[in-house]
Amino acid sequence: MSTKVFKSVAVTNKHPNWEMLTSRPSELYSRSDDVRSPFARDFTRILHSMAYRRLKHKTQVFFNINNDHICTRMEHVNHVDSVSSTIARELGLNDELTKAISIGHDLGHAPFGHHGEKVISKLTEKHLDKKFWHEQNGLRFVDKIELLEDNYKVGKNLDLTYAVRDGIISHCGELDENGLRPRDELINLNDFTSAGQYQPATWEGCVVKISDKIAYVGRDIEDAINLGFLDKKDQNKLLKMARSNDENVMNTTVIMHNMIIDICKNSTPEKGISLSKTFLDQLNEIKSFNYEHIYGNKRFKPFMHYAELIITEIFNILLECYDEKHTFSALKANLQYSKKLLDSFTKWLCKYCDSEIIPEKYIDNSVVLDNEKIYGKLDNKNLYIQAIIDYISGMTDHFAIDIFNEMITY
Repeated sequence: MSTKVFKSVAVTNKHPNWEMLTSRPSELYSRSDDVRSPFARDFTRILHSMAYRRLKHKTQVFFNINNDHICTRMEHVNHVDSVSSTIARELGLNDELTKAISIGHDLGHAPFGHHGEKVISKLTEKHLDKKFWHEQNGLRFVDKIELLEDNYKVGKNLDLTYAVRDGIISHCGELDENGLRPRDELINLNDFTSAGQYQPATWEGCVVKISDKIAYVGRDIEDAINLGFLDKKDQNKLLKMARSNDENVMNTTVIMHNMIIDICKNSTPEKGISLSKTFLDQLNEIKSFNYEHIYGNKRFKPFMHYAELIITEIFNILLECYDEKHTFSALKANLQYSKKLLDSFTKWLCKYCDSEIIPEKYIDNSVVLDNEKIYGKLDNKNLYIQAIIDYISGMTDHFAIDIFNEMITY
């Protein structure tokens, strides 16, 4: 197989858009002996972020927090990293950029998977008149929420490159597309108003976008079989679909391998990042199978009710604490029997509110933060509601359940 050479925006600093694609919201500190590229630095910064660490306890598809063998959100992003890096190297693209986008693309996911995302969206539509979607929330987290210490132990935002931030907000893999090509214009990323509205700005972002679909379709089947969601009849139907292009297919590993190789063979700068019609049809057929037999399975209903109850109750109890001038006092008065919730949410607010409204007893002088105070003085209820949404969306399944259990324990 011959390697295709794309006009990658990331391979060389001779590309006309190099400065824009490697630009950051704010300049990072530098070391004279650092050997990493801008995108390798982004990979490391994401790897060390708290949002990435929390992915190991966030639902991918199957809520099964006590089963170590079921795919979590962290394992999923690593699968995407594996798929996209393989494709990028074979096509002559920058695998450091694909790696950074891959492990960062789902940082905005809520607890309890896509259902948790839907529950939070219901709340934001009701209270903030806007939808919640994890791609946009991922950009918000890397731009406004996540903090890392610099060389002087000062906490600052991640300040990732434009190319990686773009890959995060534009990665939507729910749409049935083929022949992915980067968009021409390097727009303001805040111009995205819905998932999948614009294609990624780089070939690498396009590779991650299609790799996301291959990764989740394949791995979700494996978990569904292990958990008994698919009976023998369903498994035989799936095997028949899988063997339509390769009679030797025995499991999802081979299905994913065949699709990866097909993309490498069929993608060109003229055609875009493409599956052949044969494998595109197969991917869409398997995806439809998954939606019918896995994602729409009635066994998910108790989990969906449980997740909605937890998220909604945490939201409601925090919302009741809002006081235009004395929110911190109101929190303490109303949450005195929910110490874990009181402590964690108070600490959350302290990081992102103007210092003048933070009670002295909550000020931690051992921590120096130099980040945007996105909630200001909390003198606007919508700012406070946004703080609750940010706080809940960053939770792991474990932590949300712990908070809820504390709320109902007397």
